Amino acid sequence: MAFTAKDVMALREKTGAGVMDCKKALTDADGDMSKAADLLRERGIAKAEKKASRIAAEGIVACVIDGNTGVMVELNCESDFVAKNPQFLEIANEVAKVVAKCSPASVEELLACNTAANGTVEEYLKGKIAIIGEKIAVRRFEKFVTEGFLESYIHLGGKLGVLLDMNGAATDAAKEVAHDITLQIAFTKPAYLTKEEVSEETIAKEKEVLKQQAMNEGKPEAIAEKMVLGRIKKFYEENCLLEQAFIKDDSKKISDLLKSAGVSVNKFAFFVMGEGLEKKSEDLSEEVAKQVAAMKN
Repeated sequence: MAFTAKDVMALREKTGAGVMDCKKALTDADGDMSKAADLLRERGIAKAEKKASRIAAEGIVACVIDGNTGVMVELNCESDFVAKNPQFLEIANEVAKVVAKCSPASVEELLACNTAANGTVEEYLKGKIAIIGEKIAVRRFEKFVTEGFLESYIHLGGKLGVLLDMNGAATDAAKEVAHDITLQIAFTKPAYLTKEEVSEETIAKEKEVLKQQAMNEGKPEAIAEKMVLGRIKKFYEENCLLEQAFIKDDSKKISDLLKSAGVSVNKFAFFVMGEGLEKKSEDLSEEVAKQVAAMKN
């Protein structure tokens, strides 16, 4: 039985599945709308799409390094229970490997990339959603290709991650310094690598705030302006990695540590899992009411 584009859209509306999934189901069902809907449910695709509106604010940060290529991803799910499952880490690592191979420019491009299982990332995740029973979503990723060497650090089972690109030879001393710097980044959360990366606009705004703080402390404007210079130095020391004091020995700066090992930092990425995401919040009475309502329908 033949089917039209309208049939595809009707099936999509009915099941919430993607256009290509609906088209394939109708083809396999010889155009039978009811059978196609059953096929989508059997394949777990409709079930997966229905979970798309749920909030996925749990998850993990994972990192995969292969030679001179490193990828860090944040993969979200709905519950901490699922995030701690070893299978979830396997999913994150598989996604990271696809990023390493395909170099997508966005999450949307990543979803269209093929996995080792000969399906797209989107199809791969839908299959895992059907098995796990929760929404799974790739939030972000970072890929580094280096001429030096890479170092990574994952803290608290994936609650935060650091990916570091180093310039120089990977000697034992250099690798030890690189590891210490990943810990430094995780602890101090610098926003910049160097002072030069801070925009003039950011500094101007910071100076304005710091001057007003000094004047609110009762300092005359002329004195307040002088105090700003010292406080801006502290701003750099807190926010720029190379200006920071080493957490293991505050008599040294990170720039000194790097110099002693004959290496430098090219760039770094730092992810905190779920940062900025809205978390689902429901009390028990609301949850029970929802379940009772669902049973009545």
